[in-house]
Amino acid sequence: MWKLVFHPGSLSGPGNLAILLLRLTAGILMLTHGVGKLHLLLGSEAINFPDPLGVGATASLALAVFAELFCSLFLIFGLATRLSVVPLIITMVVAAFIIHAGDAFKAKELPLFYLTVYIALGLTGAGRISADHFIYKKLNR
Repeated sequence: MWKLVFHPGSLSGPGNLAILLLRLTAGILMLTHGVGKLHLLLGSEAINFPDPLGVGATASLALAVFAELFCSLFLIFGLATRLSVVPLIITMVVAAFIIHAGDAFKAKELPLFYLTVYIALGLTGAGRISADHFIYKKLNR
């Protein structure tokens, strides 16, 4: 099972660079959303955050912070990429189809774009320029 989790994919040289660029861009940009939410979570003010799944505002915010901050960091380093994109995919599905369900397409556009990127990274893997590649090599020795 671990070999499947850490498999970096089977891309060519340019493909590996493209995946690296995609991982870094999506990871760093989403990280900024996570940092902002972390400040909300750790702040002294009452948490006013949507609760689309019915788990409470604090838990919803904590789940968003986990996905947008910690999973984005894993994505940047290419660490357990196929697992790391799962919470990010769920977060973007919730953002696009629940939080912004009644909004104009413009409000859904960015979550849908991120969703597409995360699905693509889940399908391709992290590429050879990643922590997954080095872990996968060690697992196959």
